[in-house]
Amino acid sequence: MTVYVTDQDRALEFYAEGLGLEKRVDFSGPDGRFLTVGVPDSPVQILLWSHAAAAGRPGNGSQDGAPGPLILESDDLRKDFESMRRRGVTFEEPEPVDYPFGVRIEAVDPDGNRVSLRQQRTPRKP
Repeated sequence: MTVYVTDQDRALEFYAEGLGLEKRVDFSGPDGRFLTVGVPDSPVQILLWSHAAAAGRPGNGSQDGAPGPLILESDDLRKDFESMRRRGVTFEEPEPVDYPFGVRIEAVDPDGNRVSLRQQRTPRKP
């Protein structure tokens, strides 16, 4: 997945220090800086790609409650939410919201990209 950002260092700080992802790849090439982050112990990487502001990046802005294009799962979303908020992460809602599938909240990176954070509801045992 590619997330378009205007300042890769600022984005790295948000995704690594704010959301707790780890920096994976960081090198400069002929087409610009190639910078990725990922969830620890997962092979999936997110490319933080430099893109000029207001240059038609996809997925910009609020989408009437639709989840952001990036979804991160949590085993304890309310605890993770409090930790992220203390680290300066901005959210669209004041608290996580309960849904039939579980709990969800949207974080917003410094460029306005939305990141869905969710915890699936644990099925009740009979």
